[in-house]
Amino acid sequence: MHELLTTDDMYEADRLAIKGGIAGIELMENAGRAIAEHIFENYDQGPVSVLCGPGNNGGDGFVVARLLKKEGWPVTLSLLGTVSALKGDAAAMAHLWEGSIEPLDQNSGAGAHLIVDAIFGAGLGRAIEGELAILIKKTNDGNVPVVAVDIPSGVDGSSGGVLGVAFEAMRTVTFCRKKTGHVLMPGRGLCGKVSVVDIGISNEIVAGLNVTQFENTQDLWHRFFPRPGHESHKYSRGATVVVSGPAAMTGAARLAARAALRAGSGVVTVASPPSAVMVNACQLTAIMVEGFRDAAALHGLLKDDGRIRATVIGPGAGAGNTTRNNVRAVLDTGVSTVLDADALTSFEQRPEALFEAIADKRERDVVMTPHAGEFKRLFGDSANLPGSRLEHARHAAQLCGAVVVYKGVDTVIAAPDGMAAINTNAPPSLATAGSGDVLAGIVAGLMAQRMPAFYAACAGVWMHGQAARLFGLGLIAEDIPEMLPQVLQQIE
Repeated sequence: MHELLTTDDMYEADRLAIKGGIAGIELMENAGRAIAEHIFENYDQGPVSVLCGPGNNGGDGFVVARLLKKEGWPVTLSLLGTVSALKGDAAAMAHLWEGSIEPLDQNSGAGAHLIVDAIFGAGLGRAIEGELAILIKKTNDGNVPVVAVDIPSGVDGSSGGVLGVAFEAMRTVTFCRKKTGHVLMPGRGLCGKVSVVDIGISNEIVAGLNVTQFENTQDLWHRFFPRPGHESHKYSRGATVVVSGPAAMTGAARLAARAALRAGSGVVTVASPPSAVMVNACQLTAIMVEGFRDAAALHGLLKDDGRIRATVIGPGAGAGNTTRNNVRAVLDTGVSTVLDADALTSFEQRPEALFEAIADKRERDVVMTPHAGEFKRLFGDSANLPGSRLEHARHAAQLCGAVVVYKGVDTVIAAPDGMAAINTNAPPSLATAGSGDVLAGIVAGLMAQRMPAFYAACAGVWMHGQAARLFGLGLIAEDIPEMLPQVLQQIE
């Protein structure tokens, strides 16, 4: 159930279900019934205003209104347009409605204790304006809860973008699978609690759609997750090297190293330039420290020890020529690599040089973890393209040849082959200095245990969010690695 459908995917699923013998009117009845049952379970009986649109979403609304009225709920139904203009299954459901039909205007919903938004579904392609926009704004300013059918009207089902104005729903009931617009911001913030209901579209139909975007849940990556066996030892669990910056900038590397160790890497070393060796050595215990003087020495440190499987470079590295040379040296070794922070910013003037270095890497197990500012500096054209963060991240991954973790409230993880996941468990408390360094370390720690790069990135992002959720308020970056044992127990 972790597949995310675009609006085109959902249209195709409906078509295939109907082609397979399920009547469209049956799908609509099932949808409306599921919404009505959801209302019965979650709200006290009272006056309900059902707002219906001119398409199939409105047809669902007619079913909801009929079933609520049958159970004794006082129902007012308002329609955008006329009954004579309705077509197909929506027209058939309108004819089954035995109550009055009011025109939908800016005053619709007045006096209701609950509003059902069945105006537009996920496929809305134009901005809402005029009297309908006034109605939505008035509803949002009031205190009446809104239940959205499929997705709040005004939210683009594929991008999560707002087309002019959109309802702020308390709950959203959608069908078959979530849509990408349910999990991408700002749409995610307008959906309230999202419930997915089965209306008769089989899992086989969804599998046949060849969906390549998913909600980042354990189901997506659990089968790849590393687990130590009875014969495991520290090196069989993989060694990770985190490259430190100079003496005044060492904290970020230590955060990443601690996270890699907690994520299960058997051995973690902080590779330090001469000025940082003693600073790091004074503050690390289970994590080792090894010095290197220049890029050639760093290359040798990684290349000569075949037990090293993953490295992190960028946190606290300092932006400039030294870091650029170190990044090239790391990539040249073939060791799985996480590029973060200064490792990305150092290439902002010539990003193609970084992409070429990644392309030359034999195994291509590279993960980048940019936040919005770093993403724009490195993938400026991609960030300015029309479309959603999902499309931007996919384009960036194809351009650079690495797995891109586009960090944010709705972090997107995208692979060069088009596979993508959208994360939904990260709390606002993760907006704290150093949390990104911890994420880089978690991902590297999983890659050191031979978890494939895309799935390691997905698991790392989820673990990062879950650790923050378990800790709660007052979180600082140092707390995140210490919560990972609880997260790992949950995964098991």
